[in-house]
Amino acid sequence: MEEFRNLDRDIEGSAKRWKKFVESECPEREKFPQEWKNKSALQRLCMLRAIRPDRMTYAVRDFVEEKLGSKYVIGRSLDFTTSFEESGPATPMFFILSPGVDPLKDVEKQGKKLGYTFNNRNFHNVSLGQGQEAVAEEALAMAAKEGHWVILQNIHLVAKWLSSLEKKLEQHSAGSHQEFRVFISAEPAPSPDGHVIPQGILENSIKITNEPPTGMHANLHKALDNFSQDTLEMCARENEFKSILFALCYFHAVVAERRKFGPQGWNRSYPFNTGDLTISVNVLYNYLEANSKVPYDDLRYLFGEIMYGGHITDDWDRRLCKTYLEEFIKPEMLEGEFFLAPGFPLPGNMDYNGYHQYIDDALPAESPYLYGLHPNAEIGFLTQTSEKLFRTVLEMQPRATSTGEGAGAAREEKVKACLDEILEKLPDEFNIPELMAKVEERTPYVVVAFQECERMNILSSEIKRSLQELDLGLKGELTMTSNMENLQSALFLDTVPESWTRRAYPSVAGLAGWFADLLSRIKELETWTGDFVLPSVVWLAGFFNPQSFLTAILQSTARKSEWPLDRMTLQCDVTKKTREDLSSPPREGAYVHGLFMEGARWDMQTGMMTDALLKDLTPAMPVIFLKAVPADRQAPRSVYPCPVYKTCQRGPTYVWTFPLKTKETPSKWVLAGVALLLQI
Repeated sequence: MEEFRNLDRDIEGSAKRWKKFVESECPEREKFPQEWKNKSALQRLCMLRAIRPDRMTYAVRDFVEEKLGSKYVIGRSLDFTTSFEESGPATPMFFILSPGVDPLKDVEKQGKKLGYTFNNRNFHNVSLGQGQEAVAEEALAMAAKEGHWVILQNIHLVAKWLSSLEKKLEQHSAGSHQEFRVFISAEPAPSPDGHVIPQGILENSIKITNEPPTGMHANLHKALDNFSQDTLEMCARENEFKSILFALCYFHAVVAERRKFGPQGWNRSYPFNTGDLTISVNVLYNYLEANSKVPYDDLRYLFGEIMYGGHITDDWDRRLCKTYLEEFIKPEMLEGEFFLAPGFPLPGNMDYNGYHQYIDDALPAESPYLYGLHPNAEIGFLTQTSEKLFRTVLEMQPRATSTGEGAGAAREEKVKACLDEILEKLPDEFNIPELMAKVEERTPYVVVAFQECERMNILSSEIKRSLQELDLGLKGELTMTSNMENLQSALFLDTVPESWTRRAYPSVAGLAGWFADLLSRIKELETWTGDFVLPSVVWLAGFFNPQSFLTAILQSTARKSEWPLDRMTLQCDVTKKTREDLSSPPREGAYVHGLFMEGARWDMQTGMMTDALLKDLTPAMPVIFLKAVPADRQAPRSVYPCPVYKTCQRGPTYVWTFPLKTKETPSKWVLAGVALLLQI
């Protein structure tokens, strides 16, 4: 592109100035070096997208503000009273729920002002699900006649009933009592196929979304807002009560806001809410009143396993929640200076306003350190946010081209070129009967190799079949079906087609990267099945099912040593070698490579885990030697049980746990969300 000619030359020529620009905290606010600062705003956005994708959400926000005005970027919450004035019998108010925010409090407050309450019997609240549909219909009919208010909560849970709700709302919209009002709430759908709310309901209602507060500062104030001076004075053991209450507020703010770091924050997203916090404080009060000593263990168990833990479905997330409470709530909190985060000591005995003031004065600026995470966690999360933003923009591009045949033809050309290249490079399927004939003994490793070949055949035959079909469609020899159109669209947008992903392994790569990775996996399998000798170093990420290979290590040792399989475990020694240094497999066990660490790094010198380097998000691990040992063999004390996942999405891509040596306490790495990933 003419506008960017010589950009590469200029960066090489004055590397120092560019390096300073690229490494600045907020490059979107800095001036570009040399005459590049005179480029148009859009051209500067293009350059920033190439150099610092993680800053794009901020840069685009500034761009919108500059071009359209600041009212388009200020996220202010609208006063409920103002929105309420626009509602009417025919215009329901529709709350789109977001985690940790309860919009119904606003409705109740407004109702109280105008005389609509439960006690006055003119305020009906129906939580949908489990046969509540009839109750809701009755409430609507009565309210429309008498002029009452009705709240219908969580209507996304009753998809089948929504069409009758739409009809009912339409019936009541005309000829009802003037004071009749309907308030509806629903969670947003996680994906497009989850959109169940009828269009009619959405079109006729005022839609309100109340975003939860962002950042530790807002969250901590909001957590404290649930209490008052009276709460602080209610417990006889003032000192203990206030200290633990403040620590609980900090804990609540951390677990809620940690969600923004994606899978490195929590494996799955949980709806922690203010109810969890207020009930925990009631429990705290009851326990302090009833015991002469503070029962720290009991309190942590109730908060971590029941109040907050009740939401948690993933074992690693449970470990994280438990670790936070072990760090924040312990006897040392009452013995002199005690830190909730670096630079943020637990406050002493203050009054209610004093605590709010203390947050303003003492809480350090927003950073991943406040959560126990490394600053790199933010780069990862911001990069993903901006990728998502651009994917959305791309998907919103008009599909049908208005520029006539030219653009459509160009699109087809691109798709055809991509399709031809894949078909040409894709190797033939594995001839399994022929391979089986070569094998004398079906060892656990050989079984794994066959399973992998079979799965690879299923995937590559689907790739071949679907592409050949699309090719005929593009030539006009077959009628285009919706499947073929989806495939064409995926090839054009560089995403992996859905029918391939279903038969493949989890991956977050675009099509080009994914296909290159597929070819490497096939090559690895070809080498292994050439002579069925275990490769000197195995590429663990190259398997559809890495668990089966790790289990095969246990099985082959169990057979050799005649040990029971369920009493064995994998010992994991990180070597000082790279893949090139090793020319033959170990006598027992296996060498594996291709793992990356997220949240920390491996220090080759000390042979231990240590803090990550800035901007090095997923450093590669050296070769790891895995061998089977009896499970009761005492593991060294300072070990961090590190989860291994297939991709950075973590959660359901869990593979195994590798015990890694650490000099620091394992809890540090738990809070930092450290894991090993098989692909990045």
